[in-house]
Amino acid sequence: MGASASERASAKARALINQGVDIISLASGEPDFDTPRHIVDAAIAALNEGQTHYTGVGGTPELKDAIITKFSRDNGLTFTRNEVMATPGAKSAVYMALLATLDAGDEVIVPAPHWVSYTDMTTLAGGASVVVPCGWETQYKLTPGLLRSAITPRTRWLVMNSPNNPSGAVYSETELEQLAAVLREHPQILVMMDEIYEHIIFDGRTFHSLAKVAPDLAPRILTLNGVSKGYAMTGWRIGFVGGPAPLIDAMKLVQSQSIGSLCSFSLAGAIVALTGPQDFLPERAEVFRRRRDLMVERINAIPGLDCQSPEGAFYLFVDCKALLGKKTPGGARIETDKDVADFLLEDARVAVVNGAAYGLSPYIRLSIATSDDKLSAAADRIVAAVPRLS
Repeated sequence: MGASASERASAKARALINQGVDIISLASGEPDFDTPRHIVDAAIAALNEGQTHYTGVGGTPELKDAIITKFSRDNGLTFTRNEVMATPGAKSAVYMALLATLDAGDEVIVPAPHWVSYTDMTTLAGGASVVVPCGWETQYKLTPGLLRSAITPRTRWLVMNSPNNPSGAVYSETELEQLAAVLREHPQILVMMDEIYEHIIFDGRTFHSLAKVAPDLAPRILTLNGVSKGYAMTGWRIGFVGGPAPLIDAMKLVQSQSIGSLCSFSLAGAIVALTGPQDFLPERAEVFRRRRDLMVERINAIPGLDCQSPEGAFYLFVDCKALLGKKTPGGARIETDKDVADFLLEDARVAVVNGAAYGLSPYIRLSIATSDDKLSAAADRIVAAVPRLS
C-alpha cells in the first residue's frame, strides 16, 4: 500500500511552495473554478435554518430524489430511492462497493491507465487487481478482446472510468455495446462505471452510460458519479451511485458501520447543484477544451514528448519513453517515468504525476485544471528543461 500518487505529488509541490520555491503544480485533479454561487448560498441557508444534525445513512430523501432526477435527466436511467445513495465523495463509494462484495482472492479487472486508487482499494477489500494495459494503440480504451482475455472464474468486478483519468478517453456507444456483448457471457461479473468527469467532454461528443446502452445488464451495473469535478465541489465531499437495490443495501451497511451519515449542509448544496441551473457546465467544459488545445500543441512540439488529444476530463497523458536513457544536467540517468517527473519538478519547477501510478508506463500526467497563464508558464518551463537532457 502507498499513498495516492497524485496527492503525494501535490503535497510535495505544496511543501516546496511553502518553502518559497516557485513551483507550478500540474499534479492536482481539482477544477480551479469556485463552486457556483447559488450552490454556496443554498448551503449557507441550510446552516442558517439549523440543518446541522445527522442526515441518515445514504443521504436524505430530498438528496436521493435529486440524484434520481439527475440520472433521469442526464443519463436516461430510472432509479427508485432504494437504488441510489449518497457517499462522502465518490472515492468512498468505490471502496464501499468493493468492501461489500469481495471475498478474499476475488478478482477486479482494472483497465490501465486507471485512477490511482482502484487497485489499492481492491487490495484493502481483500481482492486481487487484474490490471489490463490499454495503450496508445487502443486510444487507452479497453477492447472486447482484452476484456475477454482478462476474465477468469474468480472475476467479480470490471471497473471502468469514462471520461478517463488520466487519459481523457471517452467510450462511444458502439464501444460500450461491444464490451456489453462480452459481459453477457459472464453473468457473475459486476460492472462499476465511474462517470465522475461526465460533464467535461469535448468536440461535440455525446456521453453514454453503460446502463443505458445495455439495459439488460443494469441489474449488475453500479453507476458512480459526484459533484466534485463538474460542479467544482471537491471540498464538499458528496458522491452518489445508482444500482441494484441489493448492492446498495450492502453498501449502506458498510457505510453505517464506518462513515455514518453525511455532512448536512453539503447535502443541501448538492441538492441544488443537481436540480438547479446546469447551463454553466458546458461553458466550463469549453474552458477546459481551450486549455487542452493549448497544452497539446505546446507539449507535442517538444522533442521526446508526445500525447493524444484527450476526449474529456482535464488531463494530458504524455508519452515520455523517448526521454528514457538520457541524463540530467547533474548526471543522473533517466530510467523511469518517475525520474522524468522528478526531473521536471527539480529542473523545470513543474509538478506532474508519473504514469506508473496509473498502471501504464512510461507516461506523465499533466492536469490542465489551472489558469491559462499558469499553463503557458509551465509549458515554457518544460520547453526549456527537456533539451537540457543529454
